[in-house]
Amino acid sequence: MGDKQALLPGTLELLILQALREESLHGYGIAQRLKARSRAVLAVGESSLYPALQRLLRKGWVRAAWRESETRRRARYYTLTARGRAALEAERTTYERMAGAIARVLAWGR
Repeated sequence: MGDKQALLPGTLELLILQALREESLHGYGIAQRLKARSRAVLAVGESSLYPALQRLLRKGWVRAAWRESETRRRARYYTLTARGRAALEAERTTYERMAGAIARVLAWGR
């Protein structure tokens, strides 16, 4: 993560699922999408991205296949599964509920 900021536990998996919502991407593409969508606040490194992708594969939330990338190199592309789409919606609901609760606590007494 850029600037030594850490994601809350479980958040990286949610963000990866969201990044894969519209199309299959390779690991570098996922990292770039997260960085771009967060306006460069989130810079996910390989040391956290690939273990998270392995966890998602084991859960059956994504599948992977080797393909040629846009740079003509062989890359492993990740695709959201039906189970992953359901998990994304459930995880998003939980995250939004928690974020709202945290925001209410932080706004208290202002």
